[in-house]
Order: sequence, then C-alpha cells, then structure tokens
Amino acid sequence: MNRLKKEKSPYLLQHSGNPVDWYPWSEEAFEIAKSQDKPIFLSIGYATCHWCHVMEHESFEDPEVAELMNSSFVNIKVDREERPDIDNTYMTVCQMITGQGGWPLTIIMTPEKKPFYAATYIPKTSRFQQVGMTDLVPAISNAWSNERSKILEAVSRIEQGFSRSLELGKGDSTLPEDITEQTFQELSNRFDPLHGGFGSSPKFPSAHNLLFLMNHYRSTGNREALQMASHTLTKMRLGGIWDHIGYGFHRYSTDNKWLLPHFEKMLYDQAMLMTAYAEAWKETRNPLFKKTVSEIAEYIEQHLTSPEGLFYSAQDADSEGEEGKFYIWTSDEIQQILTEKESALFLDLFRFQEDGNFMDEVSKKKTGRNISHLEQTYEKMASRLEMDIESLLDQLDSSRNKIFKVRSKRVHPILDDKVLTDWNGLMIAAMAKAGTLIDNDALIKKAQRAWSQLASACMTDDYKLLHRYKDQEAAIDGMADDYSFVILGLLELYNATFQPNYLITAIELQNSFDKIFKDEKFGGYYFTSKNSEVIMGRQKEIYDGAIPSSNSVTAMNGYRLSAITSDPKFSIQSDQIFRAFCDPIADAPSGYTYAMSALLAGSGSTTQIIITSQEWNQKLEMMVKEIRVKASTDTTIIVITEEWRIQLSEWIPFINNYPIGDSPTFYICRNYQCKRPVYRLTEAIDLLDTISKE
Repeated sequence: MNRLKKEKSPYLLQHSGNPVDWYPWSEEAFEIAKSQDKPIFLSIGYATCHWCHVMEHESFEDPEVAELMNSSFVNIKVDREERPDIDNTYMTVCQMITGQGGWPLTIIMTPEKKPFYAATYIPKTSRFQQVGMTDLVPAISNAWSNERSKILEAVSRIEQGFSRSLELGKGDSTLPEDITEQTFQELSNRFDPLHGGFGSSPKFPSAHNLLFLMNHYRSTGNREALQMASHTLTKMRLGGIWDHIGYGFHRYSTDNKWLLPHFEKMLYDQAMLMTAYAEAWKETRNPLFKKTVSEIAEYIEQHLTSPEGLFYSAQDADSEGEEGKFYIWTSDEIQQILTEKESALFLDLFRFQEDGNFMDEVSKKKTGRNISHLEQTYEKMASRLEMDIESLLDQLDSSRNKIFKVRSKRVHPILDDKVLTDWNGLMIAAMAKAGTLIDNDALIKKAQRAWSQLASACMTDDYKLLHRYKDQEAAIDGMADDYSFVILGLLELYNATFQPNYLITAIELQNSFDKIFKDEKFGGYYFTSKNSEVIMGRQKEIYDGAIPSSNSVTAMNGYRLSAITSDPKFSIQSDQIFRAFCDPIADAPSGYTYAMSALLAGSGSTTQIIITSQEWNQKLEMMVKEIRVKASTDTTIIVITEEWRIQLSEWIPFINNYPIGDSPTFYICRNYQCKRPVYRLTEAIDLLDTISKE
C-alpha cells in the first residue's frame, strides 16, 4: 500500500494498492521533490471515470511503468471532485497547451507547481500518433537532467499564457439588450428537431439549456422555446440515457439518439434534471415529466442517499472491468426472468434485438446485449396496442420489478460515497423545488433532512463551509460552488416552507461569501477564497458546463435575495457579475445559459405575493398550494405570521408595514406596482389571472 491508504477519497483509495509511490496533494510531496530535484507527475481523475480506470489498469498497476515513474518523478494523485480548485487550474493549462481537456488529466511540473507538460489519457506503450508512458517518462527524465533550460522556457511560456486566463471577469461594459434572444437563436440553430438536444454526438443533458428555454418561454411567450425543451426532455426519458430498470440518468449519450450512454451516474445530473422535469411539468402537465421526477427521487433514495440523509456523489460506469455490464441484457436473459407474455411485450416495447443494440467500444461490433429504450411515449404505445394506459404501465412496472430484482444480484458498479457540499446543495435545491412544483411534500422533507445534516457536518458557527464529508469527517475549505449552490438550496427551501431560518442562513452565507470570495474591484467571485492556497493565480468562472458556474448561480441568488428582502445590494452584486463577464458572454451567450436565466430573472417581469396570517397552519398551506398552481415558477411568495415577523424583521424590514388580521390577507404586486389587498383566496387567484394577462 502506498501513501494514499490513509485518504478519504474513494478515487485515491482505488489507487492505494498501485506500485506507483503515490502521494496525496501535500507540501510533503513538493518538499521531497525539491530535495531530490525531481519533477512532479500529477494525475487528476475521479472514482467513476472510465478512462481513469483504463489508465490505472494499463499503466499504474504495471510494475515496469511504476518503476519508471518512481525513479523519475514524485507522483501525486488528486480527486478532481475533492479539489476542483487544483483541477480547474491545471485543466486550463491542458486546454491551453493541447486545445482539449478531459480526465484522466496528466500534468508534469516543477517542484514549484509550475507545469511544462499536459495530456489526458496516456497508454502504456506508444501507438499511432500517441506517445506511451514507457517512452514519455524516459524522455521527460532525460530533458529534466540534460535540457532543463528548455523546460524552464516552456514553464515561462505557459505562465504567460495562463496569466491571460486571470483577466476573465475583469470587464466593465454592458450586455446587448437582445442578449437573451441571441441565446435562444444560438440554441435554436443547434437544435436537433428529430432527436432533441443540441448538435450531433456526443450529447449531454445540459439541463441549464432546457431551463433557459423554459424561462425564455415564460418571458416572451415564445412557444418554440418550450417545445424545444419539452421535446428534448421526452426524447432523453425514452432513450437509453435513462435507466429504465433502476431509474436515474446516465452521464451522457455517445450517439445523437440518446441510445448508447456513458453509463456513470452523477448526483449533479440527477439534481439538474429533476429541476428541469419539474419545471416542464409545471408548464405542460405532461404526466411523463412528473413520473420522471418521482423516479429520479426513487433512484436517489435507493442508491445515492446516506443513512443520515445526505447524498453520495456518483455510481461508476464500470462493473467487473466492463463499462455498462451491469445495465445491459440479452433477449434470453429477459425471457428467463419474465413469463412468455411479459417478455414478448417487454422485448418489443424496449426495442431489443437478437444480435443486440449495444456495440463493443473497441471492435464496434454488436455484442448480443441490449440497452433498454423506447421509441414512443407510453400513451402512443398503449394506443398502438389497444390497451388502457394504466394497464400497460402496471404490466411494465411488474416486469421492471422482476428484472430489477435479478439485476440487484449482479456485481454493482462502484459507489463514490463521499458527500460533496456543492452537489448536495444542488440536490437540496432540486428536491425542494420539485416537491413544491409537483406537490410532493416527501421530497421537501428529504431536502430539509439533508440540509440539517449538511449544516451540522459542513458549516461552521461563523458561516464558513467545508467542501467534503466522509467517514464522519468534514475537510477542505469550501469553494465558490459550495457557497453558491448551498445558498440556492436554502432559497428553494425557504420558498417551499417559508421557514425563516433557511432565508436567514442564506443571507449569512452570502455575506460570508462576499467577504472572502468577491472581487471588490471588478465584481464577480473568485473560485477560491482569499485564504486558500493559490497555485498559479485566482480564477473566476462563468461558463456553464456540466453544471452551472458559481458566478451564474450567484447572479440568480442575488436577484432572488433582492426580490425577497427588497435590499438592492444583492441585485447590484448580480449586475456587477454581468458587467465583469460581459465580453465572453456577448461572444457566445449559449455557453452561459444559467447566467442568461439569471439575467431574465433580474430584468424581466416580477410578481410578489405577500400573505399575512396569525399562524402557519394546514388551511393556509392549502391556500398557498392553490396560488402556486396559478402563479409562475419565478413568483416570489412571502408568508408573514406573528412569529415569523419577529424572526425576519431584521432581515426584511418592510414586513413590519403589513398588518396581521384575524384572517389571511393577500398583497399582490406586479412590476413594482401593488394592487389593493384582498381577503379571499378566490379574489387572489382572480387577481393573479388578471395581472398575468397585462
């Protein structure tokens, strides 16, 4: 066992038995590199990364390669999910040098943490145009010993190039007035009208694109935007990217039809997609979307929830050394599990082929195994089969349960059971919002339970966050994603429950975030705090990639906090984010769709509903639920009771102006103009209907 054996990260522990003499990221490793005058071999990956596994088996478990690495380098392993700050820095370097990036990420650098070589996956031996480890390591070792000046020249060029990335977020101009329309047009130009999604292959779920389209629809009434989102959500749910047996979404589709997935399942994808399907249900009332929300929640409960109610990070793509083996089936296997009638229906509807629809990734030949997927919605299938829709769903669910029980006996993919604060914040936000939109109180309670545990484990008394929780231990200073995503979760919990403590904690965390992350000169937020280790410089992020960026989410949080508290400082900070990042957003706005949703929230029509009541009770709760049916998803609702007014008066001073009578009173404001108060629920709903048409 090497030095990784004492680490908490499942990814690092996977490598603890390698013959490579791995160190965790630590000053000890860099001091040894300095004393021995050796370069650093830095390898960054994560526990559910398929090609990380391939490189480990091919090179890091190989004695020959390990001997070369140990003699030439001080070797460091980093879990990108534990240390996204390190990963972000060196991924920028890799993209700058090679024009691309991904994991595993390989960086070779000086003992002073200055990189001079970057790559992703490296095979053991050289092939085609790709250098292998057995050639690369001796070449680097020779250059380090005999051509150090060339290495230092490369270091200097990389440092100069990297310094330009530190200029991101230092702008001071205004976005074009039609920037959100430009965003829609860019997405529309890339939209696949047949299969949904954007571009060809691979296709990523990119839920923030779909959320933007729905926000654009609400802002403009453009039904094309809603149809693009709805069509994509339908096609993804029918495709192989959705696990039809155990539920949950796989990471992405390798083809353009959503059929052949990369099989890992990430917590953040489930969170973002739960939110998208819940919002789509609100807009369309498509029963498939509501069903999908509930099934994602069931997957999370079964596979990614800790005994305390926190959320684990991911499930691997591989099992028994093969990607997807856990998830795919032959026709014979299904026929052995189900009755003849059941299997005939299942194999037909889920598009099984005798020679299989799953191809080997190397030979590109069919394997005889199948990925379950649908061509039509359940309603269309029921019509074709002349069956009642409920009867069809019951039969398919019965078959699914039987197959699921058999699958549960297979060797499961590895579970990455570390708890990440930022991803938990996203899931808390998703469950609170989805529970509100589809009227599922159980989801809201799960979000509340998760936050209670996360706050206890990862939030200090002075409102600082820690990033990772594992084996009853919290560690690693929180980063921008942790603060912005947790604040988002707290705002959704407040919207779902109106409990003052959620709002107060959100404000306290935002104030703490401002003090240690905000760029006071240009606006926006650095990814790392001012107290954290600085490697090559503090970066700021705005690009919305696999998940929304911290600055995009912070902009949304700021506008929402301002709408709730009427304190303009929060919206001003959001405005400053858009000024700071104006240039990259203006160049390619569809790369920043969560930011564009935030911009719509800050610049579009606003509706506020303030409800006063002696107390929060079941009757008032039912009234609020009826109002939510009529109100838009971006409506700000505040409930003031005698008890809550005392708790919130410091944070929302204006609520002291609202008298609390013997019965509920509804105050509705639209675009900063308030209507007369009404005292009956029917009057409030009629008033909402009237102003929605103005």
